[in-house]
Amino acid sequence: MRIDSITSHPLHLNSLCGLLFLTLLWAASISAQQDVSENSRRVFTPEGEPVDPSFFPIAVWLQNPRNAARFQAAGINLYIGLWHGPTQEQLTALQKAHMPVICAQNDVSLAHRDDSIIAAWMHSDEPDNAQARKESKGYDPPIPPAEIASLYQKFRSTDPTRPVILNLGQGVANDQYRGRGTRSGHLEDYPEYLQGCDIASFDIYPVVHRSPEIAGKLEFVSRGVSRLREWSHSQKPIWHCVECTDYPGVGQKANPAQIRSEVWLGIISGSRGIIYFVHQFQPRFREAALLDDPETLAAVTRINSEIRDLAPVLNQPTIHGEATATAPLLLLHKRFQGNNYLFAVNSRAESRECQISLLQNRSKNAEIIGESRTISLVNGNLKDHFGAYSVHLYRLR
Repeated sequence: MRIDSITSHPLHLNSLCGLLFLTLLWAASISAQQDVSENSRRVFTPEGEPVDPSFFPIAVWLQNPRNAARFQAAGINLYIGLWHGPTQEQLTALQKAHMPVICAQNDVSLAHRDDSIIAAWMHSDEPDNAQARKESKGYDPPIPPAEIASLYQKFRSTDPTRPVILNLGQGVANDQYRGRGTRSGHLEDYPEYLQGCDIASFDIYPVVHRSPEIAGKLEFVSRGVSRLREWSHSQKPIWHCVECTDYPGVGQKANPAQIRSEVWLGIISGSRGIIYFVHQFQPRFREAALLDDPETLAAVTRINSEIRDLAPVLNQPTIHGEATATAPLLLLHKRFQGNNYLFAVNSRAESRECQISLLQNRSKNAEIIGESRTISLVNGNLKDHFGAYSVHLYRLR
């Protein structure tokens, strides 16, 4: 029917207006539904698992939202902590950048309870360490685990839809650490701390560590992750922090190989998320020092790309009992789309020739991801050379 014949008849014109009104109403309804769906979409389940099976948390600690796009370009997909916040300005900037954040509960953040930009809630950092006094010199004892558990219940009663993360200090892995004051050496505190969170993480930075017992010994990253898994009875997601800068000004920093080793030492030991620490305090303060370091930034970007590509594999259940490795290898076995994945890292500073054995294997070759080489398997065994703290990622089709 021609348009002029429709508009020339009043009955047809009324029908057309009604149809247009209903169409606009339908479109507005669909748009509103999409907005609600977008706002209510969660990054994590209440238990701290990624909602999207292809999402592996790659976070950056306490950074200004104005740098969100630059961090995204490096493969960062999550902010943790907002300085003196969250404020409305901070959350608005992160919304524009589509960068989810884990932040504290306050009046501003709770007003955004229905927004997907808030991924989870967080406790104050390192409550297991001695707490600096605000009004005078000196330190008070650590925050008691019972207080953390009580705060956790408050967080969850306010919002039961999001998990709560607790980041602990280096006492998780370093038994000699005196920074816990009166509770130094009291490892029995940690299972109690874990009652106050859904996700637990910790930080230790071996490359820049001032203690000779820790300095350069990357295996302390693995030790901390393993302990948190043990203390939580493997019932909570465990994350770990990774150093990127010479934040204390000791004159050295983790090189690209060491950063990759720390990342995979944690993941292979059971970590389900990474938190990059990118500050520098000495000789001058730089909040986003990683962004000013082209070599390290490029390395972190490559590592994050590697993890992002493997995220659907890493989020699969771990297979136990089918693969073994000679010491000092740490091994993680996953299966995805019919392929076996064996992620291995040398947990010591010495080079070794190591063997990995896989039961019920039909593959004759193992592809080493990212290395453009393959290794033949003999009777289900593969042998490979591992340099100090080196990582090899195998796919057996």
